[in-house]
Amino acid sequence: MNQIKYRKSGQNWFQAFFLLAPAGIWLLLLLVFPTLIIILLSFDPGVKPGDIVNPDGFNNYLRIFDPLYLHVITRSLLLALATTAICFLFGFPVAFWIARMAPKPWRNLLLLGFILPLWTSSLLRSYAWISILRPTGLLNTALAYFNLPTLDLLNSINAVLIGMSYNLLPYMVLILYASLEKLDKRLLEAASDLGANSIQVFWKVTVPQIFPGIAAASMLVFICGLGDYVNPELLGGASSMTAARLIYNQFLGAAQNWGFGSALSTLLILLVSLAIAFLIKFGDATPER
Repeated sequence: MNQIKYRKSGQNWFQAFFLLAPAGIWLLLLLVFPTLIIILLSFDPGVKPGDIVNPDGFNNYLRIFDPLYLHVITRSLLLALATTAICFLFGFPVAFWIARMAPKPWRNLLLLGFILPLWTSSLLRSYAWISILRPTGLLNTALAYFNLPTLDLLNSINAVLIGMSYNLLPYMVLILYASLEKLDKRLLEAASDLGANSIQVFWKVTVPQIFPGIAAASMLVFICGLGDYVNPELLGGASSMTAARLIYNQFLGAAQNWGFGSALSTLLILLVSLAIAFLIKFGDATPER
């Protein structure tokens, strides 16, 4: 019996290994090895293309604590947090209305309206915002037509926030919709039968049920916002330097300091890993009722 059991377990292990090997090799080649190379480069203080890597300390990581770079990293974090807050404030009412109030035949069409922008390149969407926000763009033309003061939004942090929020809003809506669609209506009806008003039903029944969805959607938007390069580059101008743009400058820009760029990349990887760990630990937890 033991031999049969061991033989079956060995067969199951071999089948699992055979099925997972292609994905595992793909992951090693395109994720694990590049990440290890970046970490190795981060310990070289001034490596450039073609140089021999010579790790000799934490100078690149100590350089991050320079007030200039700390300000850039702080701006990136605040931009990601602000984008998450804006997407939630606009996305939750929309997702709630589609899932709970919109006629069923129209729900798929309404969701399709949010998915359609994702079919186009984020680069094209950012260029579209340039045509809207520039001084002679659509927005200022409409404001001037109604004799209203024009706005100087392009090449500012506000333009970056608008572009990032627009690009990431569909993810927030879709994830929140999926959570709201799975709500147990019996609990809502039971709470109403027991005398709870609509506000109490929302905070004590609806929110605890969809809290994992809120956490997942917020974390996804935050991570994407933290690593966004296109919107800060096209809409922000020189005054809106972010961590992603700083990393680009170290690798492909004028700086050509792959060691410092790798240290910044490692820091972003660490921040994203902490965010994912936070989601895994608290994403399934519901707030106390």
